[in-house]
Amino acid sequence: MGFLSVLSFAHKLAAERLKPGGIAIDATAGTGADTLFLARTAGNRGRVFAFDIQEEALALTRQRLAKEDMLAEVTLFHGSHDRMKSLIPASYQGKASVVMFNLGYLPSETSDKTVITSPDSTIPALEAALEMLAPGGVITIVLYPGHDGGSLEAAAVEAWASSLPQRSAQAVMYRGIQRPDAPYLIALERKKTL
Repeated sequence: MGFLSVLSFAHKLAAERLKPGGIAIDATAGTGADTLFLARTAGNRGRVFAFDIQEEALALTRQRLAKEDMLAEVTLFHGSHDRMKSLIPASYQGKASVVMFNLGYLPSETSDKTVITSPDSTIPALEAALEMLAPGGVITIVLYPGHDGGSLEAAAVEAWASSLPQRSAQAVMYRGIQRPDAPYLIALERKKTL
């Protein structure tokens, strides 16, 4: 049978918490796979907010969403994930069941692979994401140490997650240990208090 892939495990964790009518955030829309997953899971009464700094990513996400129906209402933001607190309406803050991060670069044929996520925006975005979560909500962070800049970002995210007080969030890691450059997952579950 085999273990779940990192992305499949992130979706499993998200699906366990996001119910129909729920609120979710895709902090890195990319090709739209996670945005679509969240929109399907939240259903037509739910709400999803998605961010990306590249218009190409938002166009790919729009294309994926246009092929489906019975999805949550999705709002796409052309901007950095570290702006989520200022862009998502206050009435949704502290109520998200899931915030998903899929870091690295846009994996499309035509994208500029030098445009990558970096700790400068990712760490503030993670801080904001923790505040956006409802108690019991989860943040999934897929990290890619195998590309230029990826191991630096992965190390910064690990250091940030491991420094969180256990009373505010529990952090776990899902990783294949034979390939140190393979993608891996860090997940955080928000406790009742921050």
